[in-house]
Amino acid sequence: MYAQARQENFPVAARVLPPRYRRHLLALYAFARMVDDIGDDGPTGPAPGSGSATPRNSASQRLRRLDEVSRNLDKVFSSTPPAEEIYRDLAATVRECGLPREPFERLVEANRHDQVVHRCPTFDDLLRYCTLSADPVGRLVLGVFGVDTAHRRVLSDRVCSALQVLEHCQDVAQDARAGRIYLPTEDMERFGVTEPDLLAPRANTAVRALVGFQTQRALRLLDEGAPLVDSLSGSARLAVAGYVAGGRATAHALAAAGFDVLTATPRPTRARTLLEFGRLLAAGGAR
Repeated sequence: MYAQARQENFPVAARVLPPRYRRHLLALYAFARMVDDIGDDGPTGPAPGSGSATPRNSASQRLRRLDEVSRNLDKVFSSTPPAEEIYRDLAATVRECGLPREPFERLVEANRHDQVVHRCPTFDDLLRYCTLSADPVGRLVLGVFGVDTAHRRVLSDRVCSALQVLEHCQDVAQDARAGRIYLPTEDMERFGVTEPDLLAPRANTAVRALVGFQTQRALRLLDEGAPLVDSLSGSARLAVAGYVAGGRATAHALAAAGFDVLTATPRPTRARTLLEFGRLLAAGGAR
């Protein structure tokens, strides 16, 4: 799992960051990926390297594993971190960057939430979920670069919530198959979208309109948070510009697919991400 996190694509800027920042970001991303994997537990299917099906763990089993993560965080924030590489690296990052525990616990709590709550009645409910599942990552990144201020946290939360909403737009089909729907219920009713519509092989007009609506909402959030780029310099500026560029490129990919997120998952191209990255560095957060 940790090796897999190392192989995932970083935002374009991360590839040119100094090694100490890449190391700390990898430690954060590996932890967040591990917690998400526990919370999601993967779909039922063949285990890697075997031909036999492996059932999903029950919600109660996943909750017990998340409780274990919290106990390991106790050790990370003490003088005796767990022996596992992922926790050793995380403990080093916490110590060297002076990171607080709360954002890590929020990430764990987001996955506890996923075990018992499978629908978002309103967009405000979705944003409240983002305060657990997405915003803590941005705050930790600010801490890694030593640029954490109250004003920047507000902007970072906007960016991270936008990225989370865009990810939910991309993953509508996958989430629906897992029994989770993050598209707000009130918006589904407004656009005339039913839950079976989200399990169809192709998105109908109503689903496309709904996903387009959520994408525009995410872009507004992203634009509200993009001035964070202008408030930074050096490596921190490059990293945050990479995140914002990735979000804008994802929105472009969703639009290019006609907001059909059921036939295939729209993914941003590297070329588009680089284009958005260059625009951000040239103009700051402005569009």
